[in-house]
This record gives sequence, C-alpha cells and structure tokens, in this order.
Amino acid sequence: MLPPSRVRDGGFYILFAGGNLYNIIMSFKGFLAALATSSTFGLIPLFTLPLMAAGMHFLSILFYRFLIAAWILGGVLLLKRQNLRVTRRQWWTLAGLSLFYDGSSVFLLWSYHYLSSGVATTINFLYPVFVMLIMIFVFKEKKSLWTFVALGLAFGGVAVLSLGGGVGGSPSLSGIGIDLCSALSYALYIVWVNHCCVKELGLLKLNFYIFSFASAGMLLLALAAGQFQYVPDVKSDVYLTLLALICTVASNMTLVYAVKHLGSTLTSVLGAMESITAVCVGVWVFGEPFTQKVGLGVGLVVLSVLTVVLSSHLTPFFRRFKYFYLTEVLGRHKTLKASR
Repeated sequence: MLPPSRVRDGGFYILFAGGNLYNIIMSFKGFLAALATSSTFGLIPLFTLPLMAAGMHFLSILFYRFLIAAWILGGVLLLKRQNLRVTRRQWWTLAGLSLFYDGSSVFLLWSYHYLSSGVATTINFLYPVFVMLIMIFVFKEKKSLWTFVALGLAFGGVAVLSLGGGVGGSPSLSGIGIDLCSALSYALYIVWVNHCCVKELGLLKLNFYIFSFASAGMLLLALAAGQFQYVPDVKSDVYLTLLALICTVASNMTLVYAVKHLGSTLTSVLGAMESITAVCVGVWVFGEPFTQKVGLGVGLVVLSVLTVVLSSHLTPFFRRFKYFYLTEVLGRHKTLKASR
C-alpha cells in the first residue's frame, strides 16, 4: 500500500513504479482526466472563432461564457448544498482576482486577430515561466540552472513564432505582445490566488465567484466600449454553451480530479496537450498554416514549460546519471569513494 502522499503527489511513482490495483486504476483515471483537461482548454478556438466570424465581439463572447459557466457551477454547488458565504475580505479579493482572469481571457481572444489560434494558445501556455519569474524576483525563491534553460527555450520559441506565427503566416509582434500579456495576467492570477485568503475556498466555490465577477467585469467593459451584443442566432447560442460547458466548467472539474489522483506535477506536464490540441484544431478545422517555423516555435515553448514543471526532478536525475557515467562507464569507483 502506497503512503497517501505518494498517492496524491507521486504521479510518476504510481504510473511507472507500480502499486496496488486500486492506486493503478485511480492514477489511470487521473491520467485520462489530465488529458481531458488540457484537450478541452485547447478547444477554445473551436468555439470562439466561429462566434467572432459571425460578428460577435470578444468582450460579449467572454461575458456570455463566464455567465453561463457561473450558472452551471452555481447549480452544482446548490445541488451539493454547499455554503456560498464568503467574508468581506474574500469578496474584495475575489473581485480583484477576477480582473487578472478577465485580462488573461481578453488578451488571448484579442490576439486571435493577429495570430493563428494554435500559435496564440501556445504562447499563452508560457504562463508557468512567468510564475517562475515572479516567484524568483518577488518572493525570492532560489534560482537554478533550469530557470535559465527554460527562459532560453521560451525566448527562442517566441522569437521563432514571431517570424511566422501571424495570421496568414506573416510576422506579428503586436499579436505576440498581446498574447504575452495574457500569459502574464494568468500567471499573476495563479500567484495571487495561492498567496491570499481565498485559497481556503473549495475550487468549485472559488471558480463560481471568479466566473461571476468575471462576467460582471466583461459586461461593464463591453458596455463602456460600446461592444455589447445580443446572441445573434441559435447556432451562436450552441457555441457559447459548449464554450462554457466544455472549455470552462468541464475543464476545471477534470483538473480537480487529475490533481487529486495524479499529482500536480504530472498534470502540468500533460497540459502540453493544450497547445497541441489548439494547433491541430487551427490546422485541420480552420486551415491555418503549419510551417517549419511554427512547428519549431511550438516545440520550444512546450519544452520550456516542461523544463519549468520538471525542474525539481531533473536535477536529481542528472546527478544519478553523472554518478552512473563516472562509476560504470569510466570506472572511477575509488576516486568517488575517496572524495566522499
């Protein structure tokens, strides 16, 4: 029987080092949930781009998306008979957090005007790199070699994408800048939500309030910009409902399950499927170009994020590899033993 901590956070150990039948089944279900989470997030362009093509402004799209998602989560919470009360401090904190969540969504959909959807989603996937930088420079976390490796890969990927990731395959520095603002906004949201009073709330309750405040913010912004629109037809109603249900509610529900049964590390690694899904949707559904530059840039960005997520595992691995190479390949048993 595995210790509880290894069951919750040791996804690598359960999947690749064995365990009893129950733990193996639970980890496999968590694996499927993690894939479902990243894949559903990657489907955002599939439902958003047709709405934009039908003439809906992205501010109105986001308002309806968050409003429907809040209704669905509110219904789930009521069915579970959960207490929806929050303190005044938590209320103001949730309102502030929703601004960053709104900012992330607004900048992402705005970038669709300048970048192909697959490239835009891939650059947005850089948020763990921004989280790492915030934790280092604001909260003084320890730097490591993998920090600079990840940064080099990230900047390299963005540089390559900026040369051929625009709409029609043309460079788009404006789109890159807007999309990086989206990734930074989401990184600030993640850091703040994990260092404030609302982290005590359950994830469903937290998301319910975030989506509620986010929809209110989008409504005010759309009205102020003169871009509020009613849903034009039934087909758009279907797209908005699917966007809220699949890419917002279902993705968050599967995320909770995946982290619980697989661990946060492996769930984050499988999040790379978000970029791959978005690129496939863009190429196969919307006919977006997939050039060698786009493929290289996407690969570098995904590799950068995996480096950040796996950094705590990479250092021990390379230490063991170095020891194995020196002892088994070069035969320096006595030298290593004497140095100890």
